[in-house]
Order: sequence, then structure tokens, then C-alpha cells
Amino acid sequence: MRRPLGLGAVAFGVAAGAAGGLVTTTGALGDWPDLLGYPATLVVGRLLLVVAVFGVLYGSYALAVRLLMRSANKRRAYNTRNLLRLAFGFVGTVATLAVLTENWLGLLFSLGVIGFAVTFALQQPLLSLIAWVYITVKQPYGVGDRVRIDDAKGDVIGVDFLVTTLWEINGELVTTNQPSGRVVTVPNSVVLSSNVVNFGGGGSPYVWNEVAVQVAYETDLDFAREVMTEEATDLIGDEMAAGIAAYREALAETPVELEVRDGPTVNVAQKESWVELRVRYLTHSRRGQRVKNRLYERILDRFNDAPDRVAFPVSRNR
Repeated sequence: MRRPLGLGAVAFGVAAGAAGGLVTTTGALGDWPDLLGYPATLVVGRLLLVVAVFGVLYGSYALAVRLLMRSANKRRAYNTRNLLRLAFGFVGTVATLAVLTENWLGLLFSLGVIGFAVTFALQQPLLSLIAWVYITVKQPYGVGDRVRIDDAKGDVIGVDFLVTTLWEINGELVTTNQPSGRVVTVPNSVVLSSNVVNFGGGGSPYVWNEVAVQVAYETDLDFAREVMTEEATDLIGDEMAAGIAAYREALAETPVELEVRDGPTVNVAQKESWVELRVRYLTHSRRGQRVKNRLYERILDRFNDAPDRVAFPVSRNR
């Protein structure tokens, strides 16, 4: 549908431009009364040229967007579409003003003076626009990523010229990595002055998570660690194998050298009156809380089945 619309708009614009040029050069409307205090030939001719500018630019934009939508990379298509909107909007504004004034050099000079003044009056919006260019070029995050920008955390659902829109997770309504149902709008300028955390921005959507269980010092630690490793492997072993492959591939593109284990591992931390066992595993960034809940339940069930080997601390200091 967009292709016929785009071609039709271009054709209409070309026709309007031809008509405007014809009216202006031949003086075909010389017998008409003045319009708004100006000769009818001048007014109608320039209006037709303005329509021609909008028709050609809109048709070209529609055709370019249709071509972009064929791309398999939706994020790149989204960013390019925003760039096209900005470029076509700027060209359309300059061309329209040039047609109305017929003074290109004076127009450009005026735009320079106005732009210098506007820079001081609209510092924050301009900073957000500059940040949008940075986001588009460097891509610290894109549509679909789970990020934390300053104190806002969520899934990116839009990156416009001035703001980034997030589908919030956590926030004031919930305490886990689950959607709150709210939409948060963050000025793009915040990206230039705050930390940005992308939970899948390293080239892999997988992140490391931990489940911590506190046990008494009387616990058979070897048995407890074995149980935690078994349950984690049984629950997410296949998914983790795929995640490890993607994680290693992404890591190989960086100068960082890290040892990546093939399966879950358990770390031990001594506390005042108990031992904390933390099973570390790799999972998709969007399924972290779900996996954590299920894994914690399975580990507790196994520990409760072996009360002679696993004891839990009773100190109130916990």
C-alpha cells in the first residue's frame, strides 16, 4: 500500500511543480484579482511549488520507509527511519521557506542567526537531540533492549528525537524484575550524563544470575553444593549451553579475557552464624526472576528431603 501512495505523492508533486512553474512564467492568472494583497499569479504559483515540495518529499520518504521495512534488522530500520524523518523534515522546511522567499542565501543566513539564538533558549531539547544522534550512531541500546538509565529500568519501546520510552520493570509498584505496567519517558540528554546499563548489550541476551541459600555450619557443604549444581543443570542446562555459546561468541569480539564455565557453579561465603551458598548460572535477561523462583523452590525441596545432611540457621540476625 505504501508504494502506490509514495509513487502517487511523487507524481502529484511533480505535476504541482510543473503547474506552478507554468503559472509563474506565463502569467496565466494575470487577469485575476489580487489575493491577500499580492498578484494572483505569484500567490498561486508559489502555493503550487510548496505543494510540489511536500508531495515529492513525502513520496520519497514513503518509498524509502517501504524499502527499509524489507530489512530483517528491525532495529537498524527503526533508527534509519528516524534519521530520514529528521533529514526530510529539515529539507522540506528549508525548501518551503526558500520557495516562499526566493532568497536562498538570505534564508540560510537567517537560519544561522536564528539557530544561534535558539541554541541558548532550548539547551535541553538540543542536548536530547544530540544524545539521540549518539544513541543512533553508537547504539548503547536500541528498541527491545532491557536497560537501566539513571534510576529508570525497563524494556525500550521507542527512541525518538528527544526521549526514550521504557516499559517499566521494578519501579515503585513491584520489587522484582517484572513489568509494573507503567511507561517511563526518559530525556535522551540523561544518556550523556548518567550511567546506562544494557542487560543484553554485550552482543548476547544472556546474563549471569545467582540464587543464594543460607545453611548452618553443620551442613554437609559438599552435598549441598552438589544438590544446587544438579538442580540448576536439570532446570536450565540446555538453555545455559546455548547461552554459553552466544556469550563466548560475544566475548570473543572484545579484548576482555574471561574464563567461562560450561555449567552452573556454586560459591561459598562465610557469614556471622551461617554459610551462604550461591549457585551461579547463565539465563536470558528477561527470564531471570522466573528461573530464580523455580530454582530456589527446587533447591529447598531437595534440602528438606535430607535434614540429616542440610541444616538451616536459626539465628535472628539473619
